[in-house]
Amino acid sequence: MAGPATPRRAALSAVPAAITLFITLFIVSKTAAAAKGICMPATSESPPDISAARERLRELFRQRAVQFGEFTLASGQKSRYYIDSKQVLFHSEALYLLGECLYAATADLAWQAIGGLEVGAIPLTAATLLAYQRRGLVREGFFVRKQAKEHGSRNRLEGRVRSGDAVIVVDDVVTTGASTLQAIEAVEAAGGRVVRAVCICDRLQGAAETLGRYDFRPLFTVRDFGIEPEPPDANRP
Repeated sequence: MAGPATPRRAALSAVPAAITLFITLFIVSKTAAAAKGICMPATSESPPDISAARERLRELFRQRAVQFGEFTLASGQKSRYYIDSKQVLFHSEALYLLGECLYAATADLAWQAIGGLEVGAIPLTAATLLAYQRRGLVREGFFVRKQAKEHGSRNRLEGRVRSGDAVIVVDDVVTTGASTLQAIEAVEAAGGRVVRAVCICDRLQGAAETLGRYDFRPLFTVRDFGIEPEPPDANRP
């Protein structure tokens, strides 16, 4: 039987969404050691083979995230399939693998901050920051609210992005690229320079064109999951 509510429980239940990133960092650090399939290295000198990590991550997405049926996407388009990334993003092994894959996708750049639009970008950001920290590299994280809050700082961009910072923008699954572009615009409004945009999966329905001005790099496309891209929505403006 559950015990009576305590002040500590009440405080935890009232944690605002603005610090979700930091809660995620804590959860990942506690659970990553339990990863199966590809073991978490004991030291920063023994990272996993990135090809094996990518293949295992692809398999986790195929097993847990890919669904078929009738769906309406965030873009408003209809689709016969859906990639429910949240079924993977909150899985300890997948988070560890994502961090390693995102490290590999960004390690060639000099940058200061990483983040993207809530909610999908928050675990991606946390996983990447931990991958860098395991190598002794300190970076900043942030997330962009879909709408600014009416209280507190009223900031739309939560975290630390300073004017002139080189920034990586991350996203989970992109269709037209409009959500990723929202995050990019918020970063640029804060004075940051977007040096790369990385997503987990590109549905191949216009994101590359929308983000044509930026260095856009998906870890996977729908073809990596055995799905052919759907034609553009005839009702799309």
